[in-house]
Amino acid sequence: MSKPHFVHVFVVLVLISCLVLAGCGTSAGDSKEPPDYSPLQVLVPKAPGKKVVGNSPLTLDISNITQGYLTAVADSARQKVNVQLTADGGTTYSYFIQPGETAVIPFTDGSGTYQICCYQQIDGTQYAALFAENLDVQLDNEFLPFLYPNQYVNFSPESKASKLALSIVSEGTSDIDALQAIYNYVISHVTYDYELAESVDSDYLPDVDQTLETGKGICFDYAALTAAMLRSRDIPCKLQIGYAGTVKHAWISIYIRSRGWVDKAVEFSGNSWSRMDPTFDSNSKEDASIRQYIGDDENYTVQFTR
Repeated sequence: MSKPHFVHVFVVLVLISCLVLAGCGTSAGDSKEPPDYSPLQVLVPKAPGKKVVGNSPLTLDISNITQGYLTAVADSARQKVNVQLTADGGTTYSYFIQPGETAVIPFTDGSGTYQICCYQQIDGTQYAALFAENLDVQLDNEFLPFLYPNQYVNFSPESKASKLALSIVSEGTSDIDALQAIYNYVISHVTYDYELAESVDSDYLPDVDQTLETGKGICFDYAALTAAMLRSRDIPCKLQIGYAGTVKHAWISIYIRSRGWVDKAVEFSGNSWSRMDPTFDSNSKEDASIRQYIGDDENYTVQFTR
């Protein structure tokens, strides 16, 4: 995989691919609507080991696939592993896991059959096959993959991002007002990191709390932080990875209970939605051309959803 190239719209656009999906909790009811949690809660993935496939150096805990995820555990001492999920639609999602680490991997295409192929690094970009498995996934609720944390949108109840989201948005706040508050916080407190954009590795993963602490990030960081905060507020959010024009980029899509899925947009004017890409918009206060770019659907192409 070649190293991503970044530039910031009309100047030096931004980084890496990213794509988000929808998900929700575990309460019963209409699976075509997100579950309602009262009080609000940050969903926590679990790996109880009741049902697993594979063995050392890679084990997949599939005990909770109805919740929209599996947990991959890499116990290799030195070599990383690769998990590839191919959904019914043909899209293959690839996840690299470092030695000794655990990763939550979402079923972003929803219910259906997934072919899972697992590999271990031999040297550099060379990998050897470990095992393959077909999983029939039936989600308890179609929004669950977009409410839980995963390897790309990584947070927990103890995360600063989660606590911040719950502190700035009260229990009874509407989805639209919660979205506005979180979105406005991110674009007001995070600036684009040009230095990181020039040096970032192809296997870079965002750290939402680090983005908050440093106040800097690339498009991947903007989108992951916004997604983490929204999911912490039980608002389904997709991390989208693809292209802005010809440049690798990341942004978000969100689900508003009164409106449905809002693709590539996070601001509601009262009658219509306007795209407010978290990265571009944070730099668009004095550049009308950037805001116009944000509003043009043809400038965005989705590759993956996380």
